Amino acid sequence: MKKIIIISAILFLAAFGLFSALKKNNSLNNFPSAPAANTGNSPQNSSGNVSVSQPQNALSDQNLNSFQPSLDRASERITKKPFGIFVSPQNSPVQPERFRGWHTGTDFEIFPDELDSDISVRAICSGKIAVKRFASGYSGVLVQSCELDNQPITAIYGHLKLASISKNAGDNLSAGETIGLLGKANSAETDGERKHLHLGVHKGSATNILGYAQSQTELSNWIDPCSIASVCN
Repeated sequence: MKKIIIISAILFLAAFGLFSALKKNNSLNNFPSAPAANTGNSPQNSSGNVSVSQPQNALSDQNLNSFQPSLDRASERITKKPFGIFVSPQNSPVQPERFRGWHTGTDFEIFPDELDSDISVRAICSGKIAVKRFASGYSGVLVQSCELDNQPITAIYGHLKLASISKNAGDNLSAGETIGLLGKANSAETDGERKHLHLGVHKGSATNILGYAQSQTELSNWIDPCSIASVCN
């Protein structure tokens, strides 16, 4: 009788072990598949999960918009003196007129409800301030050194309220950063001119704040600001 009990116990333990082994094998077959091997086309992060890479030719918004308008609704403000217009006291769209020549920049006018408001002027590009001073014909003028298509240019902002410009020559300005305010109309802040922004873009790194060229040949040293993407948007 004792032998029968021992044999039964051995058979039971053997059957239980076989059942456990089969169950474990079946559980392994039901595990999720392991992550696919990295072939070099899809980078993996530290956890082993495949991450989606950005296209190599994708550009950030900052690169796509390296130039910015100086004023809101910029294109709507060009109503009197665009780039390259010939101006004289006799034919000027602004009266009275004291200048003569080919306009080296673009004038951005204020809207009627902005006459007595503070109007902020923003940098069109990123670069250092080269000049910040009073100049005849402008009053407050700021010149900024920038690059266009990997070539040096200078951006000239005229008719600014000098006291509103907190930065100085040598300081950096980023595209879209506020420079200061437009000067008050017909005051010392604009050298007696109407309230508006004169924006010029001169080729090269030399500072030239001339508002009017005396020949069309000389005008070739300047760039129409509105030919630069985003500046007159």
